[in-house]
Amino acid sequence: MAQNERLVIIGSGPAGYTAALYAARANLNPLLVEGLQPGGQLTITSEVENYPGFPEAILGPQLMELMRKQAERFGTRFEAGEITRVDLTRRPFQLWIDDRLIRAQAVIVATGASAKWLGIPSEKQYQGRGVSACATCDGFFFRGVEVAVVGGGDTAMEEANFLSKFATKVHVVHRRDDLRASKIMAERARKNPKIQLQLSSTVDEILGDGKAVTGVRLRSAKDGSTRELALRGVFMGIGHEPNTRIFRGQLEMNDVGYVVVKSPTTLTSVPGVFAAGDVSDPSYRQAVTAAGSGCQAAIDAERFLGEHSTETWD
Repeated sequence: MAQNERLVIIGSGPAGYTAALYAARANLNPLLVEGLQPGGQLTITSEVENYPGFPEAILGPQLMELMRKQAERFGTRFEAGEITRVDLTRRPFQLWIDDRLIRAQAVIVATGASAKWLGIPSEKQYQGRGVSACATCDGFFFRGVEVAVVGGGDTAMEEANFLSKFATKVHVVHRRDDLRASKIMAERARKNPKIQLQLSSTVDEILGDGKAVTGVRLRSAKDGSTRELALRGVFMGIGHEPNTRIFRGQLEMNDVGYVVVKSPTTLTSVPGVFAAGDVSDPSYRQAVTAAGSGCQAAIDAERFLGEHSTETWD
């Protein structure tokens, strides 16, 4: 037996929780499906210092818990689990949590994006303790110390230039013998006296004292030799991957998989489906911009449901 819902929000980061808050206050009785990582990327962030309203900073998981409680206070219902399959070809839309079918008159996609990681154990061990995937989130904590950025594309160059405002030196570690960033971004990095390129190198291991990062061991891509650099932070600049696999072929996306929205709205290529947060934002990827677009998506969904109020479940 299918479960019929007016509005389903998929994802539970700042975008999903804010969409739920606004939708619940608009009496849309939203159901939010939390996904495998309730709270999203902020749950693996330690201190958040740049979210408005928290002058003394707040822990990422704590901020997400407050957002969840606020959405719940106004009547949002939460469903643990992950949407594993969707059919957005007609309304009501069909969503499955494993074999259980949920039908929805409108859907907000807020599944976020995931940072790409190296996949070595020490990286996970020191996540939030010197290892980060967001320079704009965490760069301030590395004032006056040496750090490394892993990657050779535009993302890595942007991160390195940003970090050079705080760090004494930024090592850019790239496995090839030349940067693959655009010419202007590569040139900017090369001209920055605080940036030192470590080309033809890969991170073999992130070194630490059990509490925090103390350095990295690099391996030469040419002869396999290793060497160590003493530093306090390691930033992943190898890009993000939007969590859009289940929507492929059903929603319009750009060439790397971000959902395309009709700016300045959150409307996707399918009427009644809206996208908010990092899933449709390759540019900013901040908690505050995700929350803002969650608000927009809820308002867009409310307007859509108001105009398409004849709800048939056939």
